[in-house]
Amino acid sequence: MKLSRRLVPDVTTLQAFECAARHGSFTQAATELNLTQSAVSRQIKDLESQLGVLLFERVRQRVILSAMGQKFLPEVRRLLNLTEETMVRAMASARSESTLSIATLPTFGSRWLTPRLPAFLRDHPGTVLNVASRSNPFDFEEENFDLAIHYGQPIWAHATCTYLCSEIIVPVASPSMVADNSMATPQDLEGQPLLHLATRPKMWAQWFEMNGTDLSTAYSGHRFDQFSMVIEAAVAGLGYALLPRYLIEQELEAGRLHVLFDRPMQTENSYYLVVPEGKLENTVSQAFRAWITKQVSQNTHLI
Repeated sequence: MKLSRRLVPDVTTLQAFECAARHGSFTQAATELNLTQSAVSRQIKDLESQLGVLLFERVRQRVILSAMGQKFLPEVRRLLNLTEETMVRAMASARSESTLSIATLPTFGSRWLTPRLPAFLRDHPGTVLNVASRSNPFDFEEENFDLAIHYGQPIWAHATCTYLCSEIIVPVASPSMVADNSMATPQDLEGQPLLHLATRPKMWAQWFEMNGTDLSTAYSGHRFDQFSMVIEAAVAGLGYALLPRYLIEQELEAGRLHVLFDRPMQTENSYYLVVPEGKLENTVSQAFRAWITKQVSQNTHLI
C-alpha cells in the first residue's frame, strides 16, 4: 500500500498534541517535551492546518480539546503506543536469533501455555517470545502476530486454522462448599449460587439440559468476564462453577477445587492454532505448531 506523505504527520507533532491535551497547557507540554512554548504552539497549528479543523479551544489561561480534538485524541494515543511497541519489538529482535509473536486467549495463556513455554525455549534457544492476550479474532495485517490461539470455529480471515483440541467442562466447587452442601444429583444445585463466564452465559443451562435437568436458577448468580476470575471465585467459595479441566489442573491436584459430579460436557467450539497467510513457512512458527500439538496430545483430558 502506497502512503501519501501529505497525510502522514510527524510523530513529534502527535506527541506535542497528546501532551498538550493531557496537561491542558502548551506551556506544561513544552516543559515535558523539553521544547519552547512557541514550538509546541507551532506544531499544534501545523497539525490543525493539515487536518483543517481546530483541535483546541483557548479558554483564559488554558487550552481545552474541541469536539474534534476529543475524537482525535484516542486514535493518536493508539498510534503512539503502537509506534513505541513496534520500536521495542524491533530492538528486541535485533538482539535475538529469532522472535515469535503469539496472541493467546488470556486465561489459556497464563494458566496452560506459559508454564509450558520453558520446554519450548529449551529446544529453541535464542528465541525471544512476544506473548499478548487477545479474546477475539483480529486483523493480522493490523497486528503483527506470527500466530494466535483461538477458541471458536475454524474461521479466520486471511489465515489458516489448525485444530488443537476440544474443551471438556466439569462442575467444581471449593472444599468448603462441598462439605457444607450434600450434592447427589444436578437437581441439588437448584437455588445454589452459580458462577458464570459472562461471554458464555448459557453454559450452566446447557450442562443442566445435557443432564436432563431444567432449573429455574440456571442463569442466576455472579458473572465474571474471564475464566481466571471464575476460578478464583470458585476457590474462594463464592459458588459452583463450570470450568475447563485444563485450566484447573493445579487446583484439582492441590485439592483447592473438587469435581462435584463425574458428568463432563464437551463444548460445541474447539481450540485452534491460527497462522496468517504469508507466515506459514516461518521456521520458528512451524516449530511452535509442532510443539504445541504434541503438548496437547500428551494431555488427553483436553481432547
